[in-house]
Amino acid sequence: MGDTARHPGPATAAPPEDAARIEIVGLTKRFLTPKGEPFTAIRDVSLTVAAGQFCAIVGPTGCGKSTTLAQVSGLERPSAGSVQVGGRVVDGITDGVSYMFQSDSLFPWKTVLQNVSIGPVLLGRSKREATELARDWLRRVGLSGFEDRYPHQLSGGMRKRVAMAAALINEPRILLMDEPFGALDVQTKAIMQNELLGLWEQTRPSVLFITHDLDEAVALADRVAIMTSSPGTIKEIFDIDLPRPRGDVQEVRHEARFVELQSRIWESLRDEVTRAYARTASIGVAA
Repeated sequence: MGDTARHPGPATAAPPEDAARIEIVGLTKRFLTPKGEPFTAIRDVSLTVAAGQFCAIVGPTGCGKSTTLAQVSGLERPSAGSVQVGGRVVDGITDGVSYMFQSDSLFPWKTVLQNVSIGPVLLGRSKREATELARDWLRRVGLSGFEDRYPHQLSGGMRKRVAMAAALINEPRILLMDEPFGALDVQTKAIMQNELLGLWEQTRPSVLFITHDLDEAVALADRVAIMTSSPGTIKEIFDIDLPRPRGDVQEVRHEARFVELQSRIWESLRDEVTRAYARTASIGVAA
């Protein structure tokens, strides 16, 4: 595990409200299926994430969680509705946003140090400055001494640390995370969750975090939004009043308030998971 808890480094002021606020209003996205049939992935999604807030979105498989994230990033355009970041309508790739995908998204032919230093170089920093900054971020995620390794020489958890350093090195105002720890084993996942909270506390970007893991959502977030089964929309939003800093996520899960919140949210989520399962089961029978 890295040393972020022991050596958090200098705190950085939270992004101003007008720069880091995410406003999603009436967002709808339609696609054409391979057969040419229209398909509505999300419908009338509305959600606001305040500056410096950590918001998790939970919902059944196929409800449009990742589609929603793609609209915020500007990687896709909405069919209806709008997304504003910092008071500006998103109509292309959004400045000041880092995206951490389900996969590591690392360049296999570049070393760990080179992967992490790409961001600062693209923003105009000299190679020397970028390298020094990358070394510092690798220290923060507990990877000092691995700078010259290649991604295939690292464990899954270590690759996630590299990806997290690469996402945070430019101190983004918005951090979009699409099930970043979903493929990790339980022990490594818990370590990464603690690392993420420690690093997030340093710079406090606004976070939109997609997960299937309700326990993860409650342990990490300030708010948890539940999406309905497809076409996805926001069903309900829960405020998570667990104190910060949260501490060890494994210990938080045993607190009475955590158990109470998790149970309440599951009551809302369970209906959507059941509905989505019944729909896919009926499609399988029909096929």
